[in-house]
Amino acid sequence: MKIQLQQCYFDFEQGFQLQDINWQIETGQHWVITGANGSGKSALVATLAGFGEKIAGSSEGIVEAVALVSFEAQAALIERERKKDDADILDVIAVGTTVHQILAEGDVNASVVKDLVEKFALNYLLDRPFRALSTGETRKVLLIKALASEPQLLLLDEPFDGLDADTLTMLQQYLVKLSHKISIVMVLNRCDEIPDFVTHLGYMREATLAHCVARSDEIAYRELQQLLHLKTSDLQIPPTADSSAKSLLDPDQPLVLLSDICVKYDQLKVLQDFNWRIDAGQHWQLCGPNGSGKTAILSLITGDHPQCYSNDIFVFGFNRGNGESIWQIKQFIGYVSTALQWEYRVGTSLRNVIVSGFYDSIGLYSKATDKQRNIADQWLALLGMQGRADQSFNKLSFGDQRLLLIARAMVKHPPLLILDEPCLGLDDINRQLVLALIEKICAAGLSTVLYVNHHSEDTIAGIENYKNIQKHSSNVD
Repeated sequence: MKIQLQQCYFDFEQGFQLQDINWQIETGQHWVITGANGSGKSALVATLAGFGEKIAGSSEGIVEAVALVSFEAQAALIERERKKDDADILDVIAVGTTVHQILAEGDVNASVVKDLVEKFALNYLLDRPFRALSTGETRKVLLIKALASEPQLLLLDEPFDGLDADTLTMLQQYLVKLSHKISIVMVLNRCDEIPDFVTHLGYMREATLAHCVARSDEIAYRELQQLLHLKTSDLQIPPTADSSAKSLLDPDQPLVLLSDICVKYDQLKVLQDFNWRIDAGQHWQLCGPNGSGKTAILSLITGDHPQCYSNDIFVFGFNRGNGESIWQIKQFIGYVSTALQWEYRVGTSLRNVIVSGFYDSIGLYSKATDKQRNIADQWLALLGMQGRADQSFNKLSFGDQRLLLIARAMVKHPPLLILDEPCLGLDDINRQLVLALIEKICAAGLSTVLYVNHHSEDTIAGIENYKNIQKHSSNVD
């Protein structure tokens, strides 16, 4: 196998274009493509799967047996299932596609599917609708489909994000064995996740492949590593527009008190006898494998879980189920998650996305004050987007969208800042920026931080409380 792109230009939707791409992949080579958010990493790898319109240049050796796993492919599959669920407007009962049906689609090796389902521990999910899965679980399903298609070229865009530690180790070991049979090209934002079998690194900058480095070239490799890191000293958090909602709370009461919590789906118990107290200024890191109930716990706190009224929950001065509205709860919370990013599909400007954080809305439906606009512009400057205030949110890369939603969550200095995998999909530079921002919030005491992640190395100074939950998954008696 020898794939060669020479002086290639590719057009993508919304005006994005890859420019002057020169790249050669040979048999036995394994590549990692990295670079800043919006530089074109995902687009470059997607061209190998036939995405993008080549408008100039020459390409040779493009293989047909290609499998691609990416956040965009994951979102597209979720959107497909969402449209099926929308069939009820036609008086049709929508039955979501099960995991088993998803895995059986296309040309896949059934025995490999069975083996990987065991390795990924997904047997208990086979009959569950795909849309009912957590972010990490949907990621596993797409990985199984790609690996079971037995491609000649495997393309993996951030394959390790959203996976718990055990699954991550298993997948890394599986890819090591697979690397002896096929070529693998990955997009990775975390330099510490680059597997040992990778032979070459590519660095994207402003829609072009700026550097191609053999890993054996120690000097060039070290220079590229330096290029991917950003010093984050002297970061300043912009002020909030009004007094924080913290002034409405009794400082002698906990922010959150969960007592003997039980969450079950049909006959499956996800949480049982779960207890947790979060006091103001007490920063927490919540960890646990996929399917352990982390998402359920967060949605119980935010008031979005349907079982919050059947449990003993005290949040922000309210015992749930006593007539309080969900907006009385949400005024005290800033929130970031992958699910929120998929829901935030409105075509509004970057400035308005940040201002919407003052109103806890998806989109902006009130006129922003001059002070709110000024604060939003300060956030944009901090994120390096000061010249893009009027650009559409939908035109941003996945990583830039995540950065903007984090600013949206932080903009009102909420009493409780919930960050559910906030670094998911971010490159090293922006990851360091986000972690530094969170650390400063912890140190300043502006918000109590609840930080959810899988990466133990992403510890934050100031977070000294840890809640590690294990998968319960027992049947109801």
